[in-house]
Amino acid sequence: MNFFKIFFITLILIYSQVSFADQHESVEEQTIEQQPTEQVTLTEDEEDDVPLNDPFAGNESGSSISNIPDGEEENEMSLYNFKLVGIISGEENSYISLVDASGEVVTLSLSQYLGEIKLVDMRIHEAIFEKNDKSYIIIDFNNQIREANEY
Repeated sequence: MNFFKIFFITLILIYSQVSFADQHESVEEQTIEQQPTEQVTLTEDEEDDVPLNDPFAGNESGSSISNIPDGEEENEMSLYNFKLVGIISGEENSYISLVDASGEVVTLSLSQYLGEIKLVDMRIHEAIFEKNDKSYIIIDFNNQIREANEY
């Protein structure tokens, strides 16, 4: 009696494996049949158009015209060479993070200097620096830099 039970169980297991294998092959055959058999070749006139501007450049223009004041381009520690990427404000300490074109991150706390300008205040969306002549430079997350007499 036990012999027949074992025989039927193994027979059922073998049959189920064969039926699963048949289904698997039919799925492969269907995917092969769905693939196109002809390859489309494009001539030079039919090729996709390539945009004249770089889509990865963002809002930067392709020209070198900018509103950077004279003398600021040569100074590597100029605020115009950085982008504001982070502001962390706490009860005791507050920090900002700036990144330059090479990807180097500079982290400043209040009253620290970036070249000749000093970080004096920060808000949710911007950081305020004081220049030597008591005017202010404000940078925001959109990389908009503006100079002001007051903040």
